[in-house]
Amino acid sequence: MSEAEPEEKQGEPKTPISERLLLAWADRPGLQLAVMLLLSALAIVGYTQPTLVTDLFHPTPASVSPFGAPSVRLVSNRQPSVNSNRTEPDVTNTEAFEFGGGECLLVVETEDFFTPEGLAALRRVAHDLEQLPQVESVLWLDNVPNFNLFGLSGTLLPGPHASQRRLTTAAKAILDNPLAVGQFISADGNTIVMQIRIDWFHVSTDAAVTSDLRECAEHAIAEFKSVQANVLVTGRVPLHLMMASNHVKNAQQYQIIGYAIMLIAALILFRGLSAVVIVATAPAMGVFWTMGFLHFFDLQNNPFNDIIVPVLISLVGLTDAVHLMVEIRTRKSQGRTTSEATRQGVAHVGLACVLTSLTTAIGFVSLGWAHHEIVREFGWCCVLGVGLTLVSVLTMTPLGCRSPLGRRLHIGIGAGPIDGQIRYLSPLVRYVLRHDRAITAFAIFATAGLGLLTLQLQPDEKRYSGLSDSGEAAIGMRHLDRSLGGLEFGNIEVRWQGPETPDELLPALQEIDAVLQSEPLLGNPLGLPQVLAALPGDGPAAERMTLLTLLPPSIKRAFYRPNEAFAATSFRVQDRGIAAYSGAFTNIESTLASLQQQYPMLQFELTGNAPRRWRNVYQIVNDLANSLGTASIVIWLVLTLVYRSIRIGLISIIPNLFPLVATGAILFIFGQHLELVTVCVFTICLGIAVDDSIHFLTRYQLEQRRGGDHQAVIERAFTGVGSALLMTTLVLVAGMLTAVVGDARDARLFGVMGCLTLLAALFADVLLLPAILSYFSPKRYNADRVRTSK
Repeated sequence: MSEAEPEEKQGEPKTPISERLLLAWADRPGLQLAVMLLLSALAIVGYTQPTLVTDLFHPTPASVSPFGAPSVRLVSNRQPSVNSNRTEPDVTNTEAFEFGGGECLLVVETEDFFTPEGLAALRRVAHDLEQLPQVESVLWLDNVPNFNLFGLSGTLLPGPHASQRRLTTAAKAILDNPLAVGQFISADGNTIVMQIRIDWFHVSTDAAVTSDLRECAEHAIAEFKSVQANVLVTGRVPLHLMMASNHVKNAQQYQIIGYAIMLIAALILFRGLSAVVIVATAPAMGVFWTMGFLHFFDLQNNPFNDIIVPVLISLVGLTDAVHLMVEIRTRKSQGRTTSEATRQGVAHVGLACVLTSLTTAIGFVSLGWAHHEIVREFGWCCVLGVGLTLVSVLTMTPLGCRSPLGRRLHIGIGAGPIDGQIRYLSPLVRYVLRHDRAITAFAIFATAGLGLLTLQLQPDEKRYSGLSDSGEAAIGMRHLDRSLGGLEFGNIEVRWQGPETPDELLPALQEIDAVLQSEPLLGNPLGLPQVLAALPGDGPAAERMTLLTLLPPSIKRAFYRPNEAFAATSFRVQDRGIAAYSGAFTNIESTLASLQQQYPMLQFELTGNAPRRWRNVYQIVNDLANSLGTASIVIWLVLTLVYRSIRIGLISIIPNLFPLVATGAILFIFGQHLELVTVCVFTICLGIAVDDSIHFLTRYQLEQRRGGDHQAVIERAFTGVGSALLMTTLVLVAGMLTAVVGDARDARLFGVMGCLTLLAALFADVLLLPAILSYFSPKRYNADRVRTSK
């Protein structure tokens, strides 16, 4: 027994109820083993056959996120474009020509298209694709009707025996045709797009709608030796499948690499294999339990589950396990038996572990009211994971210490690079305490200043930001962004009342076209003005409106349906992030509002996925503000109640807020935005910041009960948890660095934000928190200082 413990018993004769409960748990290894076996068995059932459990409760079917839905259902339930006959009743029984349609897009890059062999090669590609059982139809340049005022058949492309001179003439006509350029071919003529509609009855593998299509096209082109072409498959379905594949691949790759780095770092820091194995087992078992239990709630397909959830669980579990192991090893080094050291370690550190898990879970519960379903599901996944990881830490660590591994826990104590050097930080702590006023002022003003910068972050959303940069579908999508102006479409719809088309329609559409043409980010606007301008003949566009009746019905219905009092203009949008289009969409809506006043008989509406996401993007800010605001208030209340001190609750605000605003300010300085992944990571950051502060404050209260000068109390608290704080930070930063070098942008952003927050949290807990505790010290400790000085 150390001399400090009798003082603790004299000063605090009644053991807190939390400590008594933790002692009772630590004294029952049989119960711990039973809990471990039960949760492991349930997790295995979740991985293999979750219906054995879910069928017992007969829950209502959970809504499945778009990323987790099967590919067949994704496409069959897709929202068609306004130009599709599926959105409007087709009273003429004529299908509107569908620009931007198709579940898959075959992108062919070649400089040989306008040659006899190049044209023959592309026609062979279309023919061979249509012979595949899974392909319902292929739509490309050869299907675009020619402008023919006499109803004669024909397409834009010349016949198979056309001469090179005829092809050169056709090339000029095609690249001047708005129905072709920017829709099926790039302006330079080197990129050709084929829209492929899938027959899902014949699809049984992912390859059928991805690699099989590309291989069929490559095989067809290979028969024409002089044609050089690069083929890519992209589109809604390949992009969806790529994201799903990336999640599985990333889950395995990053977790294995990250855990390996954390194990190596922990081994270097602890200098004892037994301690490292026990510490690593707790978060590993927490991840195993969580990923199995997610199947019971149908949450296993959330896109953040591949990297963020396992890393978060490992982060929380490793932090608590390291603090618990440091306490157990310290008591073991004082001569206690392994059993007694484990018992005392659980009693003294267990409350901090419970509090860190509780406050972290509170942060994620607040995501349950987010606007985006993916974020809501992610929040509940993390709540489940944090709870199971707490059980894992308080179960696996005591069991491991009582196993044969526990006999060698003392090996490496004091020999690690941090254990042996922590005493050299004592002068730094004393310096901080001597200058507590200046450092406290710096902490308050720095937090306020960084918070102002963080508030300048603008919301954004990239539809496919989670894609691997090296994936075929992503490369194809970005190539279409450059060559055709984007993969996604927006629309401006115009409607009116009555059977007659108003005279104001064409002037209004021309003004809309002028606005769209003035926006450089909007690609290839296509509507009635473009069609009328491309028609043969001269004269004002208003006089040529009658020529529309002679157009092929499919072309006409794509933009103009007088029997339905409907007209539309479409434009392409790149995946640059919706924030880049804020100015363009704002200008369009302002113009439409002005047109509404100018032409009261017409109704205008900006539609499409891109404008919808632009309108909803500011909900990201509201989600973040509501989440962090609610979580911060509840966490402050919990800390105040648990520590029974409003002073400590208030003191904890600055150290817990500083890492968040520091990370947010760095994101703003480097031109980043608030996105879905950013909202989730900010919530994780709050958990990271609070965890270390709780361990410090818990030790601080323990040292308070032992008495002494207040600055000495703070120094003892730092000495008690300082090595654990440094260890967990270094190990977790090493683990998160794996995401920084990842292939997906979201993973890199997560890794960078995590590392920045961990380092900022360490800075706040080592320098700012001791200074604030010293500056706002209670009066009784000031009196102790006076008596001690005398």
